[in-house]
Amino acid sequence: MIPRGEASARPGPGQPAPSSLTSWLGGWDYWTLPTSLRCYIAAVGGIWALGLLWGMVVMPYRLSDVGIFLLLTTCGIVAVEAQRVQGEPSGMTKDLLSAWWLPIALVLPPAYSLVAPILLMVQFQVRVRRSPVYRRVFSVFAIGLAHAVASLAFTATIRALGDPVVARGWAVLGWAGAGLLAAAIATLLAGVVVAAAVKLSSPEESWWDLLSRENMTIDVGELCLGVMLSILAMLNPLLLLIAVVPVVLLQRVLVHDQLTAAARTDPKTGLLNALAWEREATVEISRASRSRTPLSVMLLDLDHFKQVNDQHGHLVGDEVLRKVATVMREQTREYDSCARFGGDEFAVLLPNSDLAEARATATRILRNVDEIRVVVGSDVVGTSVSIGVADLTHRGEGVTDLLAAADLALYRAKSAGRHQLG
Repeated sequence: MIPRGEASARPGPGQPAPSSLTSWLGGWDYWTLPTSLRCYIAAVGGIWALGLLWGMVVMPYRLSDVGIFLLLTTCGIVAVEAQRVQGEPSGMTKDLLSAWWLPIALVLPPAYSLVAPILLMVQFQVRVRRSPVYRRVFSVFAIGLAHAVASLAFTATIRALGDPVVARGWAVLGWAGAGLLAAAIATLLAGVVVAAAVKLSSPEESWWDLLSRENMTIDVGELCLGVMLSILAMLNPLLLLIAVVPVVLLQRVLVHDQLTAAARTDPKTGLLNALAWEREATVEISRASRSRTPLSVMLLDLDHFKQVNDQHGHLVGDEVLRKVATVMREQTREYDSCARFGGDEFAVLLPNSDLAEARATATRILRNVDEIRVVVGSDVVGTSVSIGVADLTHRGEGVTDLLAAADLALYRAKSAGRHQLG
């Protein structure tokens, strides 16, 4: 979740090849990060280590707790393996692992929460998807600390509620409510710890963007699932073996939904891809022709974008593309359709907009793209855009006709010196 750095580990001519240990350490990319970010990661790791040491000293050791911990961890490993077998869509963000980490926080002493993510992060790294090692390690720190704090908060909250296994009526609901509160604390705290790391890496990012979450319905469902698994673990830990099946099935539903979304969207920007956009455009053009309402299309092309990739690398270029996509979303209406056609070319479909309205929208986009800044070390990278605009003038026109007209307008803008409307 921390922005990646690019560091070459290839030996120069005549230099010895690095040892496997040196290569592994170099593969962290940790040493390429800003000093402030490296210090922050080290500080979070130090707090995690102190918490683990404290937990090991004061934690009562019970064989039953170890058994529940191993059982919950094994269930999580099985769920991850099932996810790996069915395939993971690009950009997948929901894996339901919190449903297994949360019972560890609610049922066991806090020290177990600190070490719970280790095996699952190793499994993700080896079996599911490679990632810079420092990111996996930082994830262990962030998730472990968040759930350990949630465990402490939960223990403090339920002292007066009694044992949920024997409680009746409102006492059970109170215990479940305390569990949901602890789950919310864990989710929020983990988000803040990671957001702070991203903020140190990219100071231009706003806290609101970093902390705002999508799919809140899925998040709430995941937390409720974790509370129910916690109750099963307290009733009889062996019931967790049965719970693995519905959790895996739910995971398959989430993967299917994300695959469906991935088939429609561009993975770098989250905008529609060309095929999905053309399908929507076909429907909207047909509707506009029948109802005799205005409709416009614009094509956007970033100016000299190849120089950004050549001088600063593709990671910086991708960040510029994402910021352009953000500008497009902010400057268009909810029912307008924005797409990335590939490379540095974008398109916008504007139903119920005549040519004048479309050009006004294009002017706002052009002006706001000028304000994009990406900080790369001591350099500041910006960009500009050329835009071609066309409207539906004849009722028999289709997507190809409109795109051709907008492309011609874009060509005129670029021929006239770029950074303008055509």
